[in-house]
Amino acid sequence: MIKNRNKPRLELFSHRIIDWQQRHGRHGLPWQGTDVYHVWLSEIMLQQTQVATVIPYYHRFVARFPTIAALAADSEDAVLAHWSGLGYYSRARNLHRTAQLIMQRHEGKFPKHFEDILALPGIGRSTAAAISALAFHERCAILDGNVKRVLARYHAIEGYTGEKKIEAQLWQQAEALLPKRDVAVYTQGLMDLGALICTRSKPQCAICPLQADCAAYQNERITQLPTPRPRKVLPEKHSTFLLLLNDSDILLTKRPGSGIWGSLWCPPQVDPKVLSTATDPSTYCLQHFGTETIHSLALSTFTHTFTHFKLHITPILLQVINKPKQTQESGMVWLDVNDALRAAIPTPVRKLLLEIQAGRKSL
Repeated sequence: MIKNRNKPRLELFSHRIIDWQQRHGRHGLPWQGTDVYHVWLSEIMLQQTQVATVIPYYHRFVARFPTIAALAADSEDAVLAHWSGLGYYSRARNLHRTAQLIMQRHEGKFPKHFEDILALPGIGRSTAAAISALAFHERCAILDGNVKRVLARYHAIEGYTGEKKIEAQLWQQAEALLPKRDVAVYTQGLMDLGALICTRSKPQCAICPLQADCAAYQNERITQLPTPRPRKVLPEKHSTFLLLLNDSDILLTKRPGSGIWGSLWCPPQVDPKVLSTATDPSTYCLQHFGTETIHSLALSTFTHTFTHFKLHITPILLQVINKPKQTQESGMVWLDVNDALRAAIPTPVRKLLLEIQAGRKSL
C-alpha cells in the first residue's frame, strides 16, 4: 500500500523536472545536440568545474581535437597544454588514454553499453550514467554534486553526502525517481535545477518546480541541508620555485606522470630547507644544473590551495649566464616565456610567467 501511495509522487517528481527543463532549463550549451564524443568531453570537463569556466576551454579543445581519432593521435603534452588552467589534470590524461583505448579496442567508436563506458579510464558511475542518458537515451541515474544537493533537500536526507552510507541512500532515491521515458531531458533537467535553482547558497525556492513536495522547504530546513562536509584543517606545505632565466628563455622541468601536476611543465622545485646558508640558490643551480647565475631575487611568497593541502610557493628569480649542455636532456627544456605560456603548465606557473612577461615589457 505504501508503495502504491508513493508512486504518483515519484512520477510527479520526474514530470515536474522534465516540464521545467523544457521551459526554463539550459538549451544553448555548445555540447548539446552533438555526438557522444562531445558529450563525454563536456562531462569530464564539468567534473568539479562550473559551466561558465568550462565553455571557453571546451571550444579550444574541440578546435584542436575535433574527433576521438584526433585526440588519440596527438601527444599528451598537446592535450595537457589545451587543458592548462582547468585543473584536476588527471582528467586530461585519462581523456587521452581513453581515446587511445577506443581506437585500439572499440574500432574508434565510443562504446554504447553502460558497463563498457564505466570501464574506461576516468569515468565513474555518475559520469557513465550521464553519457548513457544524454548521448544514448539509456535509463540510467546520475548522482553528481548538484543532484546530491537536490535529492538531499527533497527527501530531507541528513548526513554528509560524501559519506558512503548517505551516498548509498541518495543512489537509491536517484534510481527510484528515474522516469520511464524522456531520460535525457530529465537528466539535463536535474543538473540544471541544481546549478540554477537549488544552489548551495541562496536557492530560489520560490520558483522551484519541486517546492510543493520538498521536505527541506516545507520544514524550513533549506539552509541546513545538505549537511556540510565535516571541517578539516588542510595540511600546509612549502616549496621554492627556481625561475632560471637566460634572456627571454626559462628552464622548465617535466613532472612525473602521477601526483600533483602530473606530466606538466614547471620550474625546478626545491625544498626550502635545502636552500640553507650552506646551499644558497646560486650554489644549488651550479651543483644541479651546471649553470652560473649572476644574481638572484626572491619574489613574494603566495599560496595555491589543492583539495587536500595548501602549498606555499616562494619563487626565486635567477639570471643565468649561459645554458649548460646537461639541461638539454629529456625532462628539461628551455622555452621562450611566450612559448612557455602556451605549454602544459599549472595555474601557479602561468601566474609567475605572466608576471615575468609583464616585467620584461615594462623595461
